[in-house]
Amino acid sequence: MHEMKLKSKYYGFILKGTKRIELRLYDEKRRSINLGDTIKFLKEPELNEYFEAKVISLLRYKSFEELFKDFDIKYLADSSMTKEQLLSSLEEFYSKEKQEEYGVLGIKIELIK
Repeated sequence: MHEMKLKSKYYGFILKGTKRIELRLYDEKRRSINLGDTIKFLKEPELNEYFEAKVISLLRYKSFEELFKDFDIKYLADSSMTKEQLLSSLEEFYSKEKQEEYGVLGIKIELIK
């Protein structure tokens, strides 16, 4: 079981079913994720709400920009956002230098009921 924190907006997108791919840096922590694993997503900032999801696919790319070429925004966030807005938001957490150093990971998930 892995644990990840999510901003309220993205937490809601996953529960609504619009965000089906979680985006992270492919750092040491994410390298331990395997197909079939369970991830417990905790809603920030309180961390007292959560849901669990099963990993159904792992998508490795050099950068979020490259990953975005292969997937529509409706899988990555919600149609209320543009890819540019999402990319800008991701780069607040994961600089282009960090993306270059580690690569990025798209974690395709399925909610566990």
